[in-house]
Amino acid sequence: MIDSALAWLTTTFAALLAAIVPGYGDDPTPVYNGYVEADYVYVAPSVTGRIRTLSVAEGDAVTVGAFLFDMDASQQRASLRAANARVAQSEANLRNLETGSREAEIAVIRASLEEARAARALAQTTLARTENLAGRGIVTQAKVDIDRSTLDQANAHVAQLEAQLQVAELPARGEQVIAAQATLDAARADAEVAAARLDDMRTTAPITGRIEKVYYTVGEVASAGTPVVSILPPNALKVLFYLPEGVRSSFGIGDKLALTCDGCADGTLATITRMASDPQYTPPIIYSRDERHRMVFRAEARLAPGTGLLPGQPVSLERPQ
Repeated sequence: MIDSALAWLTTTFAALLAAIVPGYGDDPTPVYNGYVEADYVYVAPSVTGRIRTLSVAEGDAVTVGAFLFDMDASQQRASLRAANARVAQSEANLRNLETGSREAEIAVIRASLEEARAARALAQTTLARTENLAGRGIVTQAKVDIDRSTLDQANAHVAQLEAQLQVAELPARGEQVIAAQATLDAARADAEVAAARLDDMRTTAPITGRIEKVYYTVGEVASAGTPVVSILPPNALKVLFYLPEGVRSSFGIGDKLALTCDGCADGTLATITRMASDPQYTPPIIYSRDERHRMVFRAEARLAPGTGLLPGQPVSLERPQ
């Protein structure tokens, strides 16, 4: 009997307060706490080397393509010079094979051929005179044989030089030209690789933003793939917060949430972009009806540019009224 009376009094008192005080008894709007985080762009060299120049400092604004740092490239420059020299050598060898011997070499062969022809003409005249004298019994047959041998030698020499001239004026065989062209192509490819390696020693900004952190100084050795600087893009801010298991299903990707923080402008909104599928928790729990309310799920909401918020800043989120 007493319990019933107390319950009636409690209900009556709550009804009176609700009638007198507007909003009394309404459930408060749930608030989800979180903090601002950023998606940084980490800029690292593609090769290991010693930092030669570092042109940015923390807080500097950079644009796409702006020079950030470079590595010592002494070896890469030497490799490029050697590769270019091999290209020049291969080009000269190919030209030589395609055009035949040089004009000066051909001129020497032609001069030798003219000399040999003159010697042959003299040998022919000498043999004719010797044969005439031998017919009159003035010279011996041995002299005739010697002069005839001299003419044969002159004819052979002329034939040899004519063959040399013909070969000198012809280009190289097709197989030799193909081999020389392949050598030239390989040398050019090596030069392109050497030039690319030299370009890799110089690093520029891949995105517009602000230099957030510089991890190395001039003279230090940076490993390939290890960030030297980090850049904060203008639209890279997001809010990390946690949704209780009981309300997670009522939120969806694309939902807008009102954001409040110390010093934040009114009307700041954040858009949910991700909700984790795995729960996160600190104490060990049992997946029972009584315990599962302790599970929370990480969620992310993207901030619009120009909010003025900074990474690490605590914020609160709630559904817009």
